[in-house]
Amino acid sequence: MAKLNEQEFQAYLKQVRELAEGPFEEIQKEVEVTNKFPQEFFDLSIKNNLYRFSLPEQYGGWGMDELQILQVQEEFSRGPGGMRMHLHYAADMNWRILDDFGNKELKDEYMSQFADKSVFTCFALTEETGGTGADLHTTAVKDGDDYILNGEKFLISHTDCCEFAYVFAVTDPNADKDKRLSGFFVPVNTPGYEIVPMPHMMGCRGAGHAGLKFTNMRLNKKYLLGEEGDGLKIAMHSLSVSRAHIGISNLGMAQRMLEMTIARAKDRVTFGKPLVARQAIQQSIADMGTEIHACRLMVYDFAKDFEAGKDIEMKAAMCKLHSINTVKLVSDYMLEIFGGIGYFEDCVYGPVERLYRDCRAMWLEEGPRTVQRLTASRKLIANGGIIEIN
Repeated sequence: MAKLNEQEFQAYLKQVRELAEGPFEEIQKEVEVTNKFPQEFFDLSIKNNLYRFSLPEQYGGWGMDELQILQVQEEFSRGPGGMRMHLHYAADMNWRILDDFGNKELKDEYMSQFADKSVFTCFALTEETGGTGADLHTTAVKDGDDYILNGEKFLISHTDCCEFAYVFAVTDPNADKDKRLSGFFVPVNTPGYEIVPMPHMMGCRGAGHAGLKFTNMRLNKKYLLGEEGDGLKIAMHSLSVSRAHIGISNLGMAQRMLEMTIARAKDRVTFGKPLVARQAIQQSIADMGTEIHACRLMVYDFAKDFEAGKDIEMKAAMCKLHSINTVKLVSDYMLEIFGGIGYFEDCVYGPVERLYRDCRAMWLEEGPRTVQRLTASRKLIANGGIIEIN
């Protein structure tokens, strides 16, 4: 498919926003109860090219640059949180890990199938008994041309709608911590692969969260990503890029919250004056807008560094860190200004209550704020505090 020109791109952004705030919101009423996406959601996402838009042209995508990808993500992030989580992953780690680290055989067979969701993946790193880095316990033991995997993963998204899982396991327990792990592209129909159900979440319903269990699961070596011992490098690089995508997700939610808050403050009259005329409310709205504007500039600056091939680890961590602070402040002010009607599930101004719940997942998704601070501080210290901007 041909690249979009600027006019077509702006029209596509409008199309995605209307989809997120229209049909997706209607579907979400069912998802809130069932905790599962109906086929209609996937069909609409395919029809509206939400699995295709971020792919490189050689795989049937539109060849968008990183800023354009992020702008599309901001629009669908205005909709239901679980759908945002699914589509955020689809636009980034879902295909990018195989593209960056898969061998030619795997890429030739599967990369073009991401465009219509014939192939979808999940990212299986986190464990209940270990962390999300060098201290994992799942093992992959070499046996001829195969690896035998045993272990369990925890809090894994999209387990109910994927054909493959990116699985990270210990291949050399005696190696340096940076070389203990390897990454694998695992077909979910492999014998020994098991999905372990988990309770419903507070928000982001429908995103298929579960545990995974591997019992003597035999996997051919062709499914190894990169080289043996590259697992931590693959995981950390992939998460670094995705953290900026978390930043734009928070931005999309926060922007919609601000718009709904202003609409409510204009309508709500107390003691003869609309709330928006009161200085205390104006100050809150100013704080909301300032944080949102700063967040947008940070994410756009990251995108320029990414396209230039610069080291993006620090800025990606900062994008996520600041965006969590932003959506926290904005969601708290939103609920405060809405008052009691914002605490109910149905609200004429939009999904105030659900957005408040959905955004709380961002404290935890792909690493909490403490992790982002550590990542950012290492680079800041090494650079002597210098931060280059575009």
